[in-house]
Amino acid sequence: MTPTPHLGQPAMTSLAVADPGALIQSVDWLAVAPPLTAALVALAVLLADLFLPEARKRVLGWITVAGLAASLALLLPLATGGTRSTFCLKDAGCSYVADPFALVFQLLALGGALITALLSLHTVEEEKLPGGEYWFLLLSSAAGAALLPASRDLATLIIALEVASLPAFALVALRRDGRGAESALKFFLSSVTATAVMLLGVSFVYAATGSIHLGAVADGLGHVQPQLKPLAEAGAVLTLVGFAFKVAAVPFHFWVPDTYTGAPLPVAGYLSVVGKASGLAGLALVTTLAFHPYGRTWGLVLAVLAALTMTAGNVGALRQRSDTRFGALRLLAWSSVGQAGYLLVPLAAAGYRGSTEPLGATVAYALIYGLVNLGAFGVVAVVARSGASRLDDFRGLYARNRWAALALAFFLLCLAGLPPGVVGLFGKVVVFQAAVDAGLGWLAVVMAVNVVIALYYYLLWTAKLFAPAGPDAVESGRVPGPLAATLGLAASGAVVLSVAPQLVLQVVGGTLF
Repeated sequence: MTPTPHLGQPAMTSLAVADPGALIQSVDWLAVAPPLTAALVALAVLLADLFLPEARKRVLGWITVAGLAASLALLLPLATGGTRSTFCLKDAGCSYVADPFALVFQLLALGGALITALLSLHTVEEEKLPGGEYWFLLLSSAAGAALLPASRDLATLIIALEVASLPAFALVALRRDGRGAESALKFFLSSVTATAVMLLGVSFVYAATGSIHLGAVADGLGHVQPQLKPLAEAGAVLTLVGFAFKVAAVPFHFWVPDTYTGAPLPVAGYLSVVGKASGLAGLALVTTLAFHPYGRTWGLVLAVLAALTMTAGNVGALRQRSDTRFGALRLLAWSSVGQAGYLLVPLAAAGYRGSTEPLGATVAYALIYGLVNLGAFGVVAVVARSGASRLDDFRGLYARNRWAALALAFFLLCLAGLPPGVVGLFGKVVVFQAAVDAGLGWLAVVMAVNVVIALYYYLLWTAKLFAPAGPDAVESGRVPGPLAATLGLAASGAVVLSVAPQLVLQVVGGTLF
């Protein structure tokens, strides 16, 4: 009963909730286990770093490897148990959904982080990087990258994206030779600008639709009031700009070459795979789920971005001189920009078709690219241990280190899409088919031209591996065990996928959402 106010006193409004128990919901801990495990191990590593003596801090790297392996293992029960969701609102939807789309990108994020950790075991020691900080930052970034594909509201998406990105700035800056700080500053300033633009866009979308949940945003955009339509369209454009930066799409790619050359080599590989996968997952979610009513518009925008990105990336890689310092790293950096263009093609096709079906091609290609690109960075790390970083330093590598040369040749052929790298060929075919099926014939032609351009510099680098060594050839020395094992693991995985590409390509025909 509401109390009657005394004469001269204002009426009191009851703020009690009719059913307070309805506000309490249980958390599906299994659904959130993969990113949560990585985050908890990150905290454990940070605390252990305070108490372990300097001579025993090497164990922190192996704790990181074990934590990432455990996070990957926790994907198995989710893969066989159907879609799970948590943090749900009755009328708006859920903020966290563990569906096939989320699980595949979590596999890519956590698997890429695990390979990066294995590649980093010797880098942390040889370059005298602060171990506790390095492993904490890597795990934190991996946790954010694993959280992002399962996010289903704009606030969680942005938080996850920043959790994945902010530790990456610090990882780039950990190298104490001047280049690391400069590269991290460029990366940081450009990323912060992109995030600010994206936040402005999200605020516009929220003002126009009244919701931040992706499904509710799509419903709101479909019935937005005429006077708010320009605000909603501007918000969608600004939101896409922020995610385009994370993918390194043109013209938001300028930070990539300098950042990769200034970062520790495993971190550069991590950014090229896991960082790109995070932006790609976010871009796929906001376009296909939230901005679905504007599909034809953003489909055309992404098609143009894809064409510009693959062309700029491949032309930039083609222009790299073989005798310049960091030529190998810069070629891989520009190559990753070109590969981002291929990854955007199925997203553009999804907009044109008004369907999420083409996303399977993006997911399949991302898995293939992630494995072989990290493997290529691993071989570059082997050669760079002797201070060699030019493309000419790889001349005659087969005579000095037969297995490293064969592994790099196979990775490069996979990236080029040539046999025996059959899995790379199939990956490009499914992306090409997605463009053709969506009626984007002109984009398929641009992609075909760029594949031919990429063949030149990939084959030129491959040929150097088997050419006679020059007089200034530098021996790479004995390869550390963890590094050799990681390269063997990546090469074995690429060979298995080339023999049985259906292991990855089966996601093309499946339902991701």
